[in-house]
Amino acid sequence: MVEFDPAWLITRVAATQDRDAFVSLFEHYAPRVKSMMIRRGASPDRAEDLAQETLLRLWRNASQFDPGRATASSWVYAIARNVGIDLGRRDLRAAKWLEDEAVQEEADPDEPEGQLLAAEREDLVRTSIATLPSDQLRVVRLSFFDGLAHAEIAKLLGIPLGTVKSRMRLALHRLRGKLGELR
Repeated sequence: MVEFDPAWLITRVAATQDRDAFVSLFEHYAPRVKSMMIRRGASPDRAEDLAQETLLRLWRNASQFDPGRATASSWVYAIARNVGIDLGRRDLRAAKWLEDEAVQEEADPDEPEGQLLAAEREDLVRTSIATLPSDQLRVVRLSFFDGLAHAEIAKLLGIPLGTVKSRMRLALHRLRGKLGELR
């Protein structure tokens, strides 16, 4: 019987995108990550989603694993922790957005004046976003419309994480300046 060696399997996934190695990792870690997420308060369905996202990130980022810095298990659980944090932040942003929308909707959503104001706000937001420089616009779209974490954006665009954060900060500063009169 072959001994389970997660570090070797992650290295195989990184080097050759070996699906069998990934299946072995998935079968080993997915239930463990799911249990960890349930212990942290996630519902079973949510915990399963978090486990799948964790293993998906393992697949995408296997080349970043350094056995000299961490054990395979520590690395996988760190990914799981970050996935939980990222999705929690996304949920908070979504809840805040829904809360803001609910407050705006309370102001006579069926009245023509309310509809006109909402259309004007939407137009102002669209035109303000369109004026962003292309590098900032791309980061904003990937973050807010595609729901990607900053680290995922950095990897996708092949730029440093700090650059993603700087572009996001600059874009939001510009948008706040243009959209300040909305509130």
